[in-house]
Amino acid sequence: MEEPQEPQRKMSTAGESLYKVLGLQKGASPEEIKKAYRKLALRFHPDKNPDNPEAAEKFKEINNANTILNDDNKRKIYDQYGSMGLYVAEQFGEDSVKYHFLMGKCWFKALLALGCIFTCCCCFCCCCFCCGKCGKSDEEESSFYMDPDDLEPEVGEENEGEGPFSSFNEEEQQSRTHTFSQLSF
Repeated sequence: MEEPQEPQRKMSTAGESLYKVLGLQKGASPEEIKKAYRKLALRFHPDKNPDNPEAAEKFKEINNANTILNDDNKRKIYDQYGSMGLYVAEQFGEDSVKYHFLMGKCWFKALLALGCIFTCCCCFCCCCFCCGKCGKSDEEESSFYMDPDDLEPEVGEENEGEGPFSSFNEEEQQSRTHTFSQLSF
């Protein structure tokens, strides 16, 4: 015999249903939560209701509500974002909950779309260097490039007879150059 399928619960973003499970108002103190939990746990405990599967399910809900509402971090997330916030915290970590909900806001999506449109790019670099739209063209880069082999004779012609060693004779220049090349940095 098939068991009837219960509709899956929707995740709340209000953060009130766990308080209702314990019969409390949102913002109840830890002492009130503890007192309500003990009272309901005694009433719905599976040992006291061995033939009632509904009591066992209710006991699981009460335990879950107590676990979440007694943990300060989880309670803060639940109060602010509801059970959806707890799900996100479980999947991606407690620090990422606020960013998840921020990115879901309409104004954030609109800002993201406008950033893509205005920069003509998906990575928001306003100068579009990643796409190459504003970068130097190949012609500009090649016109400034000079091969070092072509540069040496040109520099040699310009500096002939000039330079820091021009006042020394050729023998002194060679010894200084030889000494300089032996130095290690």
